[in-house]
Amino acid sequence: MRIFLLFAVLFLAGCSTVPEATSWRFDRLDSIGGVAAHCEGAPRIIATGAGPAVTFDGIEDILIVDRHPLAGAATFTAEAIFRPEGGPFAQRWMHLAEVDPNTGQETGTRFLFEIRVVGNDWYLDAFTTGAGYRQALMAPDKLHPLGQWYRVAMRYDGTTFRSYVDGVQQAEAAIPFKPQGEGRSALGARLNRIDYFRGSLFEARFTPQALPPEKFLAMPDGLK
Repeated sequence: MRIFLLFAVLFLAGCSTVPEATSWRFDRLDSIGGVAAHCEGAPRIIATGAGPAVTFDGIEDILIVDRHPLAGAATFTAEAIFRPEGGPFAQRWMHLAEVDPNTGQETGTRFLFEIRVVGNDWYLDAFTTGAGYRQALMAPDKLHPLGQWYRVAMRYDGTTFRSYVDGVQQAEAAIPFKPQGEGRSALGARLNRIDYFRGSLFEARFTPQALPPEKFLAMPDGLK
């Protein structure tokens, strides 16, 4: 009986394994996280105290990755370490898009990490939309200085969509989220080549579960 129970526990543990996170380090331009990528404009690899990062000029630089890293996820955490440097008010710097497999065209279902620049500060806009849901999370009163590295995150736990800067919640809303399909991603602007980003990206991680803030990406010592 004890042996049977042991095998039963091991079997159930195996069945409940959570899919692994997808990590993207922005240390090259032809491949991100082992997935093919290509550039438009002239994004550059720069040196930081924690290793390479990619920087965008806010005018025409964009990096396209042939994957939607949260496709199929019913719950999620999307995170990034980035440094905004100013520029226009609205900048959409990470775009994860679902694509129709029959036409190859974007369906409109997507995630966006955005910022709004106000003088020498910025605030976060985390956005997702799909069939039956459309939600932007913004907190214009929660401003952060430009020219510094930050950890940002958005997460959905099955009920509530939340956004964070450096582990501190910025906004939340209940949404009837549905998993998104396969697709592609853009870094440095939206896939339709608008709202370019001026600044740098160091790392991103996409997890198909809602992580608590204490499990978010840590800030590397060389970026503090």
